Formats: sequence, structure tokens, C-alpha cells
Amino acid sequence: MSEFVLQTSSAEETIAFGRRLAGALAPGDVLVLTGDLGAGKTQLTKGIADGLGVTDDVTSPTFTIEMVYEGSEMPLYHFDLYRLEDPDQLEDTGLYDVLGSDGVCAIEWGEQFADEIGDDRLDVYLSRLDDEAAVGEEPRREIRLVPRCARAEQIVAAL
Repeated sequence: MSEFVLQTSSAEETIAFGRRLAGALAPGDVLVLTGDLGAGKTQLTKGIADGLGVTDDVTSPTFTIEMVYEGSEMPLYHFDLYRLEDPDQLEDTGLYDVLGSDGVCAIEWGEQFADEIGDDRLDVYLSRLDDEAAVGEEPRREIRLVPRCARAEQIVAAL
């Protein structure tokens, strides 16, 4: 399966790529967003939300675990699994209710639960390129999309 890699220079560019990605998404698509704190997971999700026609302010649902945003075409289910430690905790999040359902599911910190989420997903790795930035300069971000199924391969091909 082929990967898709790009770099962004600002939060605005990361959001813009999220909008572009949203144009390739369909109901039932699952994205697992992986990256350190500050890597741009929530910025990318803001762009996806905007591209899906969500008008609400998108924030990381670290303490609520899940946020549901109604878009003009379909909902966006945004999860943040950072505080979870055990797969049994997923039962109470609502994640299993929306995987493969009527909207797009974006899961921050979901890599630790890859087996439970399943292979029908697109893994999105975000990295801060701190070594390339000058002192006091905001570093570029690398965004790498790795498809784990045929549908995710279609998303990557559409980009």
C-alpha cells in the first residue's frame, strides 16, 4: 500500500490540508491520528471538520473523550484516547458505536488501541520537525498517511 507524505509550515497549512483530506472522506471512514503533544492532530481535525461543513469550534476532547460535530454532509466523531490505559475502557467511550457508521471518525492517540479499532482505517502520523527549525521559529510538520485497508488506499489515491 502506498503512503502519502507532505510537510506544512504553519497551523493554517495543516488546517488547509485537513480540508483537502475531508474532500476524500466518506461515511464510515476511520482516521487514527498519531503524534506527540503539539504535533498538529487537533489542527488537522479542525480542517477536516471545516471541510465536512462543521461550524462549531473544534477542540481536543481530552477530558470528554468524544465530541460529535454535525457537518453539512455527515457527522464528525472526534475522539481523544490519551487518558485511557486499558482496552476495556473503550466500551464506555462510544467508539464502537460509531466505527464504520454514518460519519467520519477521527481518533487522537488511538494507536495504542489499533487491534481494537481494527484494520479498516487510515493511520495519520504527524511529526514536528524541531531539528530543522531555527531558534524561536515554529517548526514545520510532517504528515504521513498510511492506509491499512482498500478504502484507505482510495483516500490516499484521491489526494
